[in-house]
Amino acid sequence: MTRLHHAPRPADAGAPSIGRRPFARTASARIAGIALLLAGCGGKPTPQAPPAAEVSIITVSAQPLVNLIEVPGRLQAVRTAEVRARVDGIVQRRLYTEGTDVRQGQALFSIDPRQLTAQLSGAQAALARAEATAANAAQDVDRYKGLVAQRALSQQEYDAAVARLRTAQADVAQNRAQVASARLSLGYTTVTAPISGRAGRAAVTEGALVSAGGATLLTTIEQLDPIYANFSQSSGELLALRKQMTSGAIDLPTLNRIPVRLVLEDGTVYQQPGQLDFLDLSIDERTGTAALRAQFPNPQRTLLPGQFVRARIEAGVRPGGLLIPQRAVKLAPQGATVLVVNPKSVVESRAVTLGSLQGDAWSILSGLAPGDRVIVDGLQKAVVGQPVKAVAAKAAPRAVPVPVAGADAPAPVAR
Repeated sequence: MTRLHHAPRPADAGAPSIGRRPFARTASARIAGIALLLAGCGGKPTPQAPPAAEVSIITVSAQPLVNLIEVPGRLQAVRTAEVRARVDGIVQRRLYTEGTDVRQGQALFSIDPRQLTAQLSGAQAALARAEATAANAAQDVDRYKGLVAQRALSQQEYDAAVARLRTAQADVAQNRAQVASARLSLGYTTVTAPISGRAGRAAVTEGALVSAGGATLLTTIEQLDPIYANFSQSSGELLALRKQMTSGAIDLPTLNRIPVRLVLEDGTVYQQPGQLDFLDLSIDERTGTAALRAQFPNPQRTLLPGQFVRARIEAGVRPGGLLIPQRAVKLAPQGATVLVVNPKSVVESRAVTLGSLQGDAWSILSGLAPGDRVIVDGLQKAVVGQPVKAVAAKAAPRAVPVPVAGADAPAPVAR
């Protein structure tokens, strides 16, 4: 029997061989794996730096600024008169309305005049008796003068008659003074206003016994137009002000030309400006301050004695003053600071010394110079040491207008 021999079958003979290339497929897989490996091992792309934050700035410039000094104080009437009793008696009537304006010489109270009327009548009677005695003595002298010339009367008797005449004339003068005093006391039974002003509440009522010896207080009159405002300034600040005047940093006018404005308790500014009229030349040892006083017109009686106020004294002009908006200043217990943009557009922090608050801006005494760029908006985006994009702010800070030299009234404060 003849055996048929077949050729050996390849290991992959069971798989179809049509269109397959085992070596090409293996190379492609390797290339794909290398590509995936390279993609997995490759570094991340470098991130781009964020754009610089945009902030609004103002460029500080020198300008004439009013040197404002703000101090607390209280109002005081220009004149205050305490109306007191000058005679003893019973108050019959109150002749004025409490809390109203009275004029000088107006009747305020009526005191029972009957006792003083009787005293005046007694003084007048004593005067009449003294005048009669003096007239009789004068007749005796005239009669004795002729007798002495005829040597019918001694010189001694004549001299005695002259002495009696002079005594009688002195009694007349004394009694006339007593009549005048009694008449004056009788006039005091009608109590009149010594000054014009606003009369306060009555301290006595009808039927009250008043005494001249005890100087019983009846009421008080205060003159309210104009009105005084009293302040005080520390000796150190006055010394610094004098140094600035000497160096030319402040141009200060004469005392009676320094305008003052009042800020009331509710924060409103009193519309009528006043002027400083008194500066004490001595320092109070207890407080270390000097007293100042300003006078203000008060036609509407808006200002009242004893009222607490704050005075804004326009103490001269700073020719090279610096002003920045209030919102640009950061206040802290360590002091005031601002953020500035340097020439390299990098944020810097500056410590500054603040002057007065003028409108919505601070005056700067030190820490800044003309040309510095101060950040006013975008402070939350500005980081010290980081660059920023500076854009000019839309509005510039407002200041108190500088008074015109020679003007009769101070210029209004910009608010």
